[in-house]
Amino acid sequence: MVRPYTLTAGRTRSVVYLPLEAPVHTATSMMPATWPPSDIRARIVALCAEGPSVAEISARLTLPLGVARVLVGDLVESGTLRVSETLDDDATADERRELIGRTLRGLRAL
Repeated sequence: MVRPYTLTAGRTRSVVYLPLEAPVHTATSMMPATWPPSDIRARIVALCAEGPSVAEISARLTLPLGVARVLVGDLVESGTLRVSETLDDDATADERRELIGRTLRGLRAL
């Protein structure tokens, strides 16, 4: 078992702002990484093909939320992942329903 802080080299904050509900996707222009499939970064990137939120990534990979945020932030900084905008005041009812649905799925996964 690897302690969570070793995955982030002791860091507790991401340089990238990552709201819990922010959808994360793989970047289309990235070159495939050469991480082994068991590497947590490879698992995060594979999961992001579905566009999960930061909270969903944390829950599905059973990572503490702070660790997931730091790792996702690192992958965003490297250009491997991209974070979509979250809702603003002009969001439609369908967009709000989708956000609520994603949030509920993430909470159930916890």
